[in-house]
Amino acid sequence: MLGLSRAEAKARLIALDRFEASERLLDFVPIAWHVLEPVQVYVPSYATEAICEHLEAVTYKWINRLLITVPPGSSKSLLSSVFWPAWEWGPRYMRSMRYLTTAFNDGPVKRDTRKMRDLVASPWYQDRWPRVRLVRSGETSFANSYTGNREGVPFGSLTSQRGDSLIVDDPHSTETAESPAERKTTVRKFREGAINRLNDQELSAIIVIMQRLHEGDVAGEILANDMGYTHLCLPMEYDPKTFIMSGKVLYDPNKRNAIGFKDKRTQDGELLDPVRFPLKVVEQLKKDMGPYGYAGQYDQRPVPRAGGMFQREWFNNKIIRPSAVPAGTVWWRHWDLAATKKETAAYTAGVRMGKTPDGRYIVAHAMRFQEEGLTVRANIKQQAQLDGYATSISLPQDPGQAGKVQKTDMIAGLAGFVVAAMPEMGDKAHRAEPFAVQCEAGNVFLVEGEWNTPWLDEVCNFPGGKFKDQVDASVGAFARLVHAPVQAISGSYGR
Repeated sequence: MLGLSRAEAKARLIALDRFEASERLLDFVPIAWHVLEPVQVYVPSYATEAICEHLEAVTYKWINRLLITVPPGSSKSLLSSVFWPAWEWGPRYMRSMRYLTTAFNDGPVKRDTRKMRDLVASPWYQDRWPRVRLVRSGETSFANSYTGNREGVPFGSLTSQRGDSLIVDDPHSTETAESPAERKTTVRKFREGAINRLNDQELSAIIVIMQRLHEGDVAGEILANDMGYTHLCLPMEYDPKTFIMSGKVLYDPNKRNAIGFKDKRTQDGELLDPVRFPLKVVEQLKKDMGPYGYAGQYDQRPVPRAGGMFQREWFNNKIIRPSAVPAGTVWWRHWDLAATKKETAAYTAGVRMGKTPDGRYIVAHAMRFQEEGLTVRANIKQQAQLDGYATSISLPQDPGQAGKVQKTDMIAGLAGFVVAAMPEMGDKAHRAEPFAVQCEAGNVFLVEGEWNTPWLDEVCNFPGGKFKDQVDASVGAFARLVHAPVQAISGSYGR
């Protein structure tokens, strides 16, 4: 600068940096970027802007529960686990803030802890905010001279620390989210342990930032149970349709969230970041990852837009009134049995399906419940009485002696009805293929009822959805109608 010494010019530039970075995280990130990424040029994006806006809302106490679901490559870890806490300590003068950060294993935990430590300890940062002096500096833990600290722990070790802000960055790995047992364990630890890791139960913040990996992942749990989180959802390709699961709205792109944010994109398929992820790259990602992986991780819907093995559009204009069911339709209700009534377990599901005289198939009713033993038997018998004697009953038979005993016992309790039991062979997806073919051909209709939406949700998420019980029951009923119809017992629609 003209007329200033080199030291004075440096001080002026530092003061300018401090001023620009003080109010907005979005201004701090490009100024600080070169410290961590001296080679890679900072490229601003819509995703970066939106993420920063929501993290700022936490800083300014507008919200204290935040869920961000964004594609890989959105700089989510750098923004939430590195730049944001460094911005609060320095430009925002929140030097005593304590952060507890976690990820699915210690790899990303160590990586991001080191990055924030290196940023805060850098000459660039210390020139501008010299009071934020590190007095303890470890690979996963460091502290400043104002008692502020940052602790990084793997998600499974979350029980030993506390913080003013808990940052949960990708609690699932791509492997554990696909394992039902591991996924449920992660969700349970989040629900039972995260809230207990806060210094102030009312005021401390929880930020969950991740890509969707499964319908039943941590983000799915937050959304399905209305846990009070402001949700920023940024799919790679804009989808104007509301995301509904089991009759519940999980994300509506047409509504503003708690801080007034709404996706500015309006065109179906409009890309999130056409500079870093142009259409050619996106199309290659779809090929490389397959429809399920891409739908969850990049479009933030853990089921492909068009559906899974079953596509929702196949059932457009296929819902009929009970009066439209033709006489002479042959009926079976197949039961898929679960062993426990735990909330996290599978359901016992029963689907009533008929075959019309002209060869079409009608799904007339679906039900499911989580019960055990005698209650299951009582519910099945009660439903048989509602269906009437014109509906034959099909049960699966587990292999081994225990399955034979269960078969004998359940059939004995359904005296007067036509009941059959047989083992189920092959994997679920393979067994479902013949039914899917008929659905795609337009040969499957649904009788109008409250069960339609939850049945369609589960079927159209198959095989990637959390539950498959109604699918199994539907496939079982269809198989009976195809391979063992009881022509002599055909009758009215019934229940």
